[in-house]
Amino acid sequence: MQTLLLFLAVLLAGAAVFLSVGRWRGPQSTGTGRPEVEILGLVEPVAALPPVLLPERPRRSDVDALRLGVGLRGYRCDQVDEVLGVLSAEIERLRSDLDAARRGPVISATNQSPE
Repeated sequence: MQTLLLFLAVLLAGAAVFLSVGRWRGPQSTGTGRPEVEILGLVEPVAALPPVLLPERPRRSDVDALRLGVGLRGYRCDQVDEVLGVLSAEIERLRSDLDAARRGPVISATNQSPE
Protein backbone atom coordinates (compact mmCIF):
# COMPACT_ATOMS: atom_id res chain seq x y z
CA MET A 1 0.00 0.00 0.00
CA GLN A 2 2.85 2.38 0.79
CA THR A 3 4.41 1.71 -2.61
CA LEU A 4 1.16 2.58 -4.36
CA LEU A 5 0.81 5.84 -2.41
CA LEU A 6 4.43 6.75 -3.12
CA PHE A 7 3.92 6.04 -6.83
CA LEU A 8 0.79 8.21 -6.91
CA ALA A 9 2.59 11.04 -5.08
CA VAL A 10 5.44 10.98 -7.58
CA LEU A 11 2.99 10.86 -10.46
CA LEU A 12 1.02 13.83 -9.10
CA ALA A 13 4.20 15.83 -8.44
CA GLY A 14 5.41 15.16 -11.98
CA ALA A 15 2.07 16.21 -13.44
CA ALA A 16 2.09 19.40 -11.36
CA VAL A 17 5.58 20.30 -12.56
CA PHE A 18 4.66 19.47 -16.14
CA LEU A 19 1.59 21.70 -16.05
CA SER A 20 3.23 24.55 -14.15
CA VAL A 21 6.12 24.83 -16.57
CA GLY A 22 3.67 25.43 -19.40
CA ARG A 23 6.03 24.01 -22.00
CA TRP A 24 3.56 21.62 -23.56
CA ARG A 25 2.64 22.95 -26.94
CA GLY A 26 1.85 20.78 -29.87
CA PRO A 27 3.77 21.18 -33.12
CA GLN A 28 2.99 24.54 -34.68
CA SER A 29 2.93 25.14 -38.38
CA THR A 30 5.50 27.59 -39.75
CA GLY A 31 3.92 27.88 -43.18
CA THR A 32 6.59 25.67 -44.73
CA GLY A 33 4.49 22.55 -44.48
CA ARG A 34 6.62 21.19 -41.65
CA PRO A 35 5.59 21.52 -38.02
CA GLU A 36 7.84 23.65 -35.84
CA VAL A 37 9.19 21.65 -32.92
CA GLU A 38 11.09 23.37 -30.13
CA ILE A 39 14.08 21.31 -29.00
CA LEU A 40 15.17 21.81 -25.42
CA GLY A 41 18.57 23.56 -25.29
CA LEU A 42 18.44 24.82 -28.86
CA VAL A 43 16.65 28.11 -28.41
CA GLU A 44 17.28 31.55 -29.82
CA PRO A 45 19.96 33.57 -28.01
CA VAL A 46 18.85 36.06 -25.40
CA ALA A 47 18.67 39.50 -26.99
CA ALA A 48 19.33 41.24 -23.66
CA LEU A 49 22.94 40.05 -23.59
CA PRO A 50 25.45 42.55 -24.99
CA PRO A 51 27.08 41.68 -28.31
CA VAL A 52 30.72 40.69 -28.45
CA LEU A 53 32.49 43.58 -30.10
CA LEU A 54 35.90 43.48 -31.72
CA PRO A 55 37.45 46.52 -33.36
CA GLU A 56 37.59 46.60 -37.15
CA ARG A 57 41.29 45.76 -37.01
CA PRO A 58 41.67 43.50 -33.98
CA ARG A 59 45.05 42.98 -32.36
CA ARG A 60 46.30 40.10 -30.27
CA SER A 61 45.40 41.92 -27.05
CA ASP A 62 41.79 42.30 -28.29
CA VAL A 63 41.53 38.57 -28.96
CA ASP A 64 43.21 37.73 -25.63
CA ALA A 65 40.71 39.92 -23.76
CA LEU A 66 37.74 38.39 -25.58
CA ARG A 67 35.19 36.56 -23.42
CA LEU A 68 32.26 34.71 -24.95
CA GLY A 69 29.04 33.88 -23.15
CA VAL A 70 28.55 30.26 -22.17
CA GLY A 71 25.25 28.69 -23.09
CA LEU A 72 23.63 25.39 -22.26
CA ARG A 73 25.72 23.41 -24.73
CA GLY A 74 28.91 25.47 -24.84
CA TYR A 75 29.72 28.90 -26.19
CA ARG A 76 26.97 30.94 -27.79
CA CYS A 77 26.99 30.30 -31.53
CA ASP A 78 25.97 33.84 -32.47
CA GLN A 79 28.93 35.31 -30.59
CA VAL A 80 31.39 32.77 -32.00
CA ASP A 81 30.14 33.41 -35.56
CA GLU A 82 30.50 37.17 -35.09
CA VAL A 83 34.07 36.89 -33.75
CA LEU A 84 35.12 34.45 -36.46
CA GLY A 85 33.69 36.76 -39.12
CA VAL A 86 35.70 39.74 -37.86
CA LEU A 87 38.88 37.70 -37.50
CA SER A 88 38.57 36.13 -40.95
CA ALA A 89 38.06 39.57 -42.53
CA GLU A 90 41.17 40.87 -40.76
CA ILE A 91 43.23 37.85 -41.86
CA GLU A 92 42.07 38.38 -45.44
CA ARG A 93 42.99 42.08 -45.27
CA LEU A 94 46.44 41.30 -43.90
CA ARG A 95 47.05 38.69 -46.60
CA SER A 96 46.06 41.11 -49.35
CA ASP A 97 48.37 43.76 -47.83
CA LEU A 98 51.19 41.21 -47.74
CA ASP A 99 50.56 40.15 -51.35
CA ALA A 100 50.54 43.81 -52.45
CA ALA A 101 53.80 44.42 -50.61
CA ARG A 102 55.41 41.39 -52.25
CA ARG A 103 54.34 42.59 -55.73
CA GLY A 104 55.52 46.17 -55.14
CA PRO A 105 58.89 47.63 -56.13
CA VAL A 106 61.94 46.58 -54.17
CA ILE A 107 63.66 49.51 -52.47
CA SER A 108 67.38 49.07 -52.06
CA ALA A 109 69.60 50.95 -49.64
CA THR A 110 72.71 50.30 -51.80
CA ASN A 111 71.86 52.90 -54.47
CA GLN A 112 72.16 50.24 -57.17
CA SER A 113 69.57 50.23 -59.87
CA PRO A 114 67.75 46.94 -60.47
CA GLU A 115 68.78 45.28 -63.70
